[in-house]
Amino acid sequence: MTAGGTAFALGTLLNLGFVVVEAVYGVLAHSMALLADAGHNLGDVLGLAAAWAALLLSQRQPSRRFTYGLKSSSILAALLNAIILLIAVGAIAVEAVQRLVEPEPVGGLTIIVVAGIGVIINGATALLLMRGERSELNVKSAIAHMLADMLVSVGVLVSGAVILATGWARLDPLVSLVVGAVIVVGTWHLLRQSLDLALDAVPAGIDPEAVNAYLATVPGVAAIHDLHIWPMSTTDTALTCHLVMPAGHPGDDALDRLSHELQDRFAIVHVTVQVETGDPAHPCRLVPDHVI
Repeated sequence: MTAGGTAFALGTLLNLGFVVVEAVYGVLAHSMALLADAGHNLGDVLGLAAAWAALLLSQRQPSRRFTYGLKSSSILAALLNAIILLIAVGAIAVEAVQRLVEPEPVGGLTIIVVAGIGVIINGATALLLMRGERSELNVKSAIAHMLADMLVSVGVLVSGAVILATGWARLDPLVSLVVGAVIVVGTWHLLRQSLDLALDAVPAGIDPEAVNAYLATVPGVAAIHDLHIWPMSTTDTALTCHLVMPAGHPGDDALDRLSHELQDRFAIVHVTVQVETGDPAHPCRLVPDHVI
């Protein structure tokens, strides 16, 4: 297993174990804040597992049936992750509102101890991931998520201290609603992104007009049509287009330079170009932009 795979494996197991502990003590302490944070950390487990799976599947070779390999499975995992998280938040919110109406005694000390463990677990997972390939998008996203969750656990810990000092039981469901709101904000962005990727939208951060403008500057190109840019996975982007070059094929060296430029400028790693001369006797049927 690679260093990155080991980090994801250890991080996933650490967080999964903590989710179980936090959920159990959340029930025992009658703490909605702990249960909400357990739901949040379950999302982390799903996210880490998805990133880990994407890392493993991206190394699989293409087959006759799956000609692009299995990289796009990371998109489906992200979409499933978002849906599960939103369902979990809905259940937490319903219970939290009921606790606001009819508050129950809450174990402040238990909240402090368990949330403190959460701070340590999230911090340790972030450090593990930092020791791997930090430039990879999935890894950077997971590190940022772990650090944000460490701050959420700090908030839950502080609420436990306040409850222990004042006995204000309603603070617990209020904190759980705040945690739920944090989850919804982050998850809504994830849901929109994963839906876009699943529908082959141009990945965020790539301007198709800028790509088209660059292609128009390539020597010998008179026109461009049938330009498509889509995600092969959560990390890899592909492009296909037709280039009208009246002088004919520019040679393999020119196409190789074009491919490298698209990768360097726009992070497009899989480029397929069809060269046409623009013969009016044989017009391309894909010239109108609305034709696919």
